[in-house]
Amino acid sequence: MTDTAEARTIRVMLVDDQNLVRQGVRSLLELTSDIEVVAEASDGQEAIDMAPEIGPDVMLLDIRMPNKNGLDVLKELHEAGTLPPTIILTTFDEDDLVLDGIRTGARGYLLKDVSLDELVGAVRAVADGQTMVKPAVTERLLAGLGKSRLEFSSLDRPDPLTERETEILRLMAGGYSNKEIANALNVAEGTVKNHVSSILSKLGVRDRTRAVLKAFELGAL
Repeated sequence: MTDTAEARTIRVMLVDDQNLVRQGVRSLLELTSDIEVVAEASDGQEAIDMAPEIGPDVMLLDIRMPNKNGLDVLKELHEAGTLPPTIILTTFDEDDLVLDGIRTGARGYLLKDVSLDELVGAVRAVADGQTMVKPAVTERLLAGLGKSRLEFSSLDRPDPLTERETEILRLMAGGYSNKEIANALNVAEGTVKNHVSSILSKLGVRDRTRAVLKAFELGAL
């Protein structure tokens, strides 16, 4: 008898021009039973050509590559409506590029020296519709930009968040899903969804990732 209750396999596409990076990430992911690397691309154009055909559950994308960089990949796939849930692979000296990537549609980012637990957790979270915008790294990114604006389409002076909305926003910043937030606060998931919608409206942003970044920019977290 086939076990139909078995968890689905998360299909991952690796995009990086460095063979050693791809091999390292692949070797880490192969230690898990629910994640499979189904494709690899060694430059931006190859990623743009392959991603729509492969249709991965998660794409791990390097920023600096030949033949179109990671931002080009994000922009072209986003405009074509074929951008899979994407995590940027980054180093500490790419702050401005990471924020540009998140603006363009990336769900989050990982440092290239990521641990197995962090890598697997991020892939599973993004495949499940969550974002990976960690507060500690986000604060560093924003600090590195000095007084430059994030240029999101938002209100100059957004309406203040309620205490509950701020609480939920902090959990969003930690990468928690609506269901996990509902369980943590002992409220209905629908209630959390309503709060999230209110948060996005007040901050004048389109999604959870931008809400977290905007909140840090405004000093709301």
